This record gives sequence, structure tokens and C-alpha cells, in this order.
Amino acid sequence: MNFTPAIGIVDPCAPSGYALSENDAPLGGTEATVIKIAQALQGRFRFFLFQANAHKCQSRCKHAPIPLEHAFQDHGCQGFLVINSWKVACRLRRAHPQKPIALWLHVHPGRHNRQMGKRLASADIDVFCVSKSHCESLKRFLLDGPMPKISHIYNPIADDLTPDTTPRDMNRLFFCSAPHKGLKQVLAQFDALRERLPNLTLEVADPGYLRWDVGPIPDGVWLRGRLPHDRLIARLRRSLCLFYPQDKFAETFGLVIAEANAVGTPVLVQRGLGANDEVTCTAEQLIEANNLDQLEARVRYWQRNFPRLQTDGRFRLIQIAGQWHEALSNMVSVGPGQASENILKPQISYG
Repeated sequence: MNFTPAIGIVDPCAPSGYALSENDAPLGGTEATVIKIAQALQGRFRFFLFQANAHKCQSRCKHAPIPLEHAFQDHGCQGFLVINSWKVACRLRRAHPQKPIALWLHVHPGRHNRQMGKRLASADIDVFCVSKSHCESLKRFLLDGPMPKISHIYNPIADDLTPDTTPRDMNRLFFCSAPHKGLKQVLAQFDALRERLPNLTLEVADPGYLRWDVGPIPDGVWLRGRLPHDRLIARLRRSLCLFYPQDKFAETFGLVIAEANAVGTPVLVQRGLGANDEVTCTAEQLIEANNLDQLEARVRYWQRNFPRLQTDGRFRLIQIAGQWHEALSNMVSVGPGQASENILKPQISYG
């Protein structure tokens, strides 16, 4: 009988519980990515999902989450992936001194995390970032001290996300991220832009896990709340563009940007911010968020000459799942203190 390694995915930060069997529930990009990778690799690995908010999950399936404290006990896992929390990863090292542990980082660490590099390096915990720019940013952040092994694997988009014949409303813009990701600035820019283009409307979808003050809601804005993924994609297909002109929040990857381009929908994002330049498939989608003349010109141009976007497949699930399969296989095949170049191999070959 073939041995199937068990991987514990430890998520101490998810705002609500989620199960590995969920496909269409409204989720943030991090949670959606965890589910996609785990589903793609089922059969090659067995996954146990440990969550701080496991009690909030309504699922009763066999892949329902397990309370976080159980991760520090012996569940027979051969290795652990910890989502975002380097402190939990270090605590886990003390509970499992002989098992490989990696930090799967989807965020930029705040300035109060200066000890992060030293602690991770000392605990022999490697870091997987979600884009090349994210990886480089983390290395700059940790430059003055010991540094763990840092690499990157992109977040995946579905293999079947492609353009179709859905008719577009050339006056409809769409925003679909959590409100702390610059929504207040996006609404202000839309309000100013609508004074010049009064037929524009903006739909706003929100995963619903965070209350955030975004100021007054301008005319022409429709709040759609939490949308299942299939309905979110349907709205992307009908919109002129994903409207994201803000320069305050740096995406580490930007899953919705990649998904928009995959279905043929252009995006308006700040040039040089986070992973925007890396993820968008054409340079014409990069703008200066506070340049209203530039925003107006780009919207008018796309209304007359809608772009034909060609994505290059870097983010497709079939590619990303293969990289994770190789990384996890390498990780569980060796113990702490031995995992070095092997774990970096898939990220270097797909940079």
C-alpha cells in the first residue's frame, strides 16, 4: 500500500471557519487559495486544516476544520504549513521539533515584526511568499538580520477561467475586495470620475469579514455584499473593468486581478504598488491612482476600443499545484535542518 503523507495546514488568522470541501462560499483570496491547493493535491497528500475559528464553520463534512490547539498535539502529520503567523509557526516548532514546518505568507509583515527573520531562521522554518515582488519585499524587510530560506509560489486561478461571449456593460465598473484594501480612495476616485462620465456605475462586492469606515457612498455605487465565486466571476465578465485605483494597500498577489485578466476583463491598478506590475498581463492597465485625467482617458479608450487580453498561464492551477506538490514532497522527505535547496527548486524554476 502506498504511503500518503499528511500535511497540517494551520490557519490562525482566518476571520471565519472554512472547510476544504467548500467551492462557492464567499471567501477571501487566502482562504480560496488554501482550498484550491488542498483539493488539487488530494490523493497525493492528506490534509488536516487547523483553524482558530473552526467553531464558526458550518460544514460537517470529513474535511471540516479542526480547532487550532489540536495542531500542537500529535495528529500524525508529517509536516505543517502555517498561514501568515510566524509566531504560531515558532510555537509549533516547539511542539514538533522533528517535523518540517513552513510559513505560507500572504501578507506584508508590519514594522513590529523585526524579530521575524531571526526567529524563523533559528527555528529552521522556511517561508513561501505568493509572488516574486512579495518575496523581494520580505527580503528587504529582513535585510538587517538572520534570514530564513524565502521563496515564492504564485496563488492559483482555475484552469477553465477564460473569456466568453457575455455582453459587457461599458459603463459598469467593478470592485471586489475587502474594504480595507483602499475602498475609501476607490469610492472618492469613482465619485470624481462620474462627474465627467455621469453614466458610470460601480458595483462593490465585499467578502464580509471586516467592518471598515469608507465614508459616504457616492451616487452610482451599488453594494452587492458577499457574492459566491461564480457570481463574482459573472459580474467580472459583464464589467468594463475591475476598478481599483488606490495607492495605499499593496497586494502581495492580487487574486482577483489575475482572475479578471483570465476572463478578459482589464483592471485599473496603481503602477509600482505591490504585485500589480507582476500580475497584470499588460502595461496599459497600470495607472497613477490619483491622476483623474489618466483614469478618464483609460476608461474612455476602453469604452471605444475594448482590449483583447492574453494571459500566459503562469498562474493556472495545473502549474501551481505541480509546484506545491514538488515543494511539499521535498519538505516531508527530509527533516528539520536538512531541507534546503530542494524546497527552493520549484520557485526558482518558475520565477
